[in-house]
Amino acid sequence: MLSMMFTVWLGFAAPTARAAEDTIKVGILHSLTGTMAISEAVLKDTVLMLIADQNKKGGLLGKKLEPIVVDPASDWGAFAAKASDLLVKEKVAAVFGCWTSLSRKAVLPVFEQHNGLLYYPVQYEGEESSRNIFYLGAAPSQQSIPAVRYLMSKEGGNVRRWFLLGTDYLYPRKTNQILSAYLAVEGVAPEDITSIYASPHQSDWREIVESVKAFAAAGKKTAVISTVTGESNTHLYAELIKQQVDASKIPFMALSVSERELRSVDLGKLAGHMAARNYFQSVKSAENDAFIKMWSNFNEQSDKTTNDAMEATLIGFRMWAQAVSQAGTPDVNAVRQAMYGQRVRAPSGFEVVMNTNHHLSKPVMIGKLEASGSYDVVWRSISPIKASVWSRYLPESARRIADWTFPWVCGGCIEPTYKDW
Repeated sequence: MLSMMFTVWLGFAAPTARAAEDTIKVGILHSLTGTMAISEAVLKDTVLMLIADQNKKGGLLGKKLEPIVVDPASDWGAFAAKASDLLVKEKVAAVFGCWTSLSRKAVLPVFEQHNGLLYYPVQYEGEESSRNIFYLGAAPSQQSIPAVRYLMSKEGGNVRRWFLLGTDYLYPRKTNQILSAYLAVEGVAPEDITSIYASPHQSDWREIVESVKAFAAAGKKTAVISTVTGESNTHLYAELIKQQVDASKIPFMALSVSERELRSVDLGKLAGHMAARNYFQSVKSAENDAFIKMWSNFNEQSDKTTNDAMEATLIGFRMWAQAVSQAGTPDVNAVRQAMYGQRVRAPSGFEVVMNTNHHLSKPVMIGKLEASGSYDVVWRSISPIKASVWSRYLPESARRIADWTFPWVCGGCIEPTYKDW
């Protein structure tokens, strides 16, 4: 009797096991609820779109891709638990996810402990390189520092006074530490730099915007570098409209906002304010036309707005797919090695490459808001810029290197100089 029951169980179990073997699981770890859903939820759909597209092409290695979606709900602690579920219970081959640096820091030890691969699609503060994370967004050398250089130039308005405005957490604080160090090297006096950090749930921006205007009243041309994240941007930009902050007098340069976060704001009244990104929807390229069309078709024409993080997700997914095909297996160790040197012709119009520091070489663009609500690209780098993972403007980082190939195999070791020999 027991033997018969075991045989029957095997009959049910075998198809399930075979079904699992016939798919490659892909984890999606983005907030679908909470304060960060305004930014992250669309990235879940971006990955689903890319998986559907890959499956139409036959999947990978003759197997269909199976998305496993979880919602950490903008709770940094929940990110770690959900990441563990994806790696240990679901045994996904790769994870596309996280937005804030707090969420990335929360999951980093989980990915290192279980040797998973996270593809992280958002600009960040640098100062990190893990063998288990591929960083698809901009490091400071690919966004914040070029943004400040542009504003200091004649073309950018000859800005000489700086208001660093951010959400109160790791990414804004570390980015502003690097920017303050850079500005000091450029000869900017300490009294010409100030900073304010707001709550992630900030909705009343009246006093903060008044402080910006008071700081700018000193006489020198002033600009705001904004690292405000999530839905707070909607309230911030609404307050800029209410207080009639003129972009020609006090330009806002956003590092963590895109067309999507501002869709509910009257953008016609924000014309002239800027953003520094690696991609804007307004970019003219055949690759971007195809990207926008793909996204529009996926949404049945209900949503045609793309952004920087969506483009980074596309780049990372296609590189991962190429690496799996090249390695002949979704095995993490083999895919990681195959990722180095992967190239993708991106919607930005540039060919981007994955380097051995686990960061992309990417172009830098400055976009200026038009009355239509789109960003017009007013400046771009001539070619992609390789990320400087460790900032040379911070003494504790200046000699650190990130290189995950022999003989280095490290994310932050000290590079020897002739004095060390």
